[in-house]
Amino acid sequence: MRITIGIDNGSTGSIGIIGPDGVTFEAIPTQDYLHYGKKGSISKRLDRCALTNLVEVQLKEHSPIGCQLVTRVYIERPFTGKFINAVIPAHRFFEATIIALEDLGLGYEVVDSREWQAAVLGNIKGSALLKKASKLRGIQLYPALSAAIISQGDADGLLIAHHFHTRS
Repeated sequence: MRITIGIDNGSTGSIGIIGPDGVTFEAIPTQDYLHYGKKGSISKRLDRCALTNLVEVQLKEHSPIGCQLVTRVYIERPFTGKFINAVIPAHRFFEATIIALEDLGLGYEVVDSREWQAAVLGNIKGSALLKKASKLRGIQLYPALSAAIISQGDADGLLIAHHFHTRS
């Protein structure tokens, strides 16, 4: 028996957890902080305590009593590109998420978005179309989580977990 966790990295990301006793989908917990160097600018950062607590609680809820479970965690690699104002926050968020996973004693595998998107969403290109397809596919596969998916705007964390949970 196993639990699969999918993490869509970033301040607007999400986490999907699939286990023998159910499925969970939530936004990645964040907290505001006053941005250094820019007077009055507020940014988002990972709320590590909230993420750690969320994962601990969900691992207990998804674990049948007396069962030994294997937990696999898949986290999407951070954004890379020529826009430094997007690259730095993505990598900061990624590092904080990894620290939270290490605090929990969980190993992880970094995955490229193309790996799961092609398998789950098909040959769709473009950010807006991928976001829409993710939302629709998430609702199709997990109708009980429709409200959470609509609120999040996509089901990326859940679909990452779904892809790796069903393929192994």
